[in-house]
Amino acid sequence: MRTSGWMKRQSWFWPAKLFLKRISGKELWLRLEVVVATVETADWTYIGSRLDSDSIVYSLGVGDSIEFDLDLIGRFGLTVFAFDPTPFSARWVQKQTLPRKFLFRPWAVSGENGNLRLFRRVNSQGRSAKVMWTADECAGDPDDFIDAPAYTVKKIMELLQHEKISLLKMDVEGAEYGILDGLNNMAQLPDQLLVEFHHRFPGIGKKRTADSIEMLSRLGYKIFGISETGREIGFVLD
Repeated sequence: MRTSGWMKRQSWFWPAKLFLKRISGKELWLRLEVVVATVETADWTYIGSRLDSDSIVYSLGVGDSIEFDLDLIGRFGLTVFAFDPTPFSARWVQKQTLPRKFLFRPWAVSGENGNLRLFRRVNSQGRSAKVMWTADECAGDPDDFIDAPAYTVKKIMELLQHEKISLLKMDVEGAEYGILDGLNNMAQLPDQLLVEFHHRFPGIGKKRTADSIEMLSRLGYKIFGISETGREIGFVLD
C-alpha cells in the first residue's frame, strides 16, 4: 500500500475511509484481540520482541520491494527467505546488492505441491501490471499467464531443513487463502503471520477472508495488527 504525502498528513483520512467501507459491506469489521508493542516498517506491522538473530522469516511475494526484508535483517541480524516465481522479480533481485542473509527462491507458495498458474494482474482501468501476478483468473489476463513450481509452506520447510518459522509474511495477490489452508497440516506453526488479504478481487469475495480468519482463530492465532486499509492483518500465536 502506497499513500500520498497529503493522505499521510490527514490523520482522519484512512480511518474514515475504512469506516465507510465497513458500513457499506466492502470490508470486514475486525478488532484487535491482543494489545502488544509493535514495529511498523514499509507498511507492515509486526511484534519485534518475538524476533532475534536466530529467527527465520519467510517473505512471500517480492515483486520489486524488499524494504521490509532488509530492515528486519539490519535490525535483528536474522535470515529472510524470499519467494517469488515471476520472471520480473527474479531478474530484479539479481540486479540488487543484497546481504548474505537475504536468500531468494524463484518458487510459488501454495496450498498444494505441484504447479500454480499465475495471471498478469489487470486493474479496474484495464491496465496490465508490470510486477504483479495473481492466482485469481478474474483479476488477471486469462491469456497472459505463467505456470510456476509451487510448494506448501510445510514442504518448503522440509526442503530448506527448517524446524520453525518466526514470521511468515505474504503479499501474494490472492494466493494467500490456499497457503493459509495449508497451515492446518503443520505441526509447528509460524509464530507471526502478516497477511494482505485480497477479497476485493472479483473472483474471491469478503467471505473467503472471513473464513480464513476464523480458521486461523481455531489454530490459536489472535489479531494484533490491522492496517489503515483493513486488508493487511497481523496474527500471533496465543
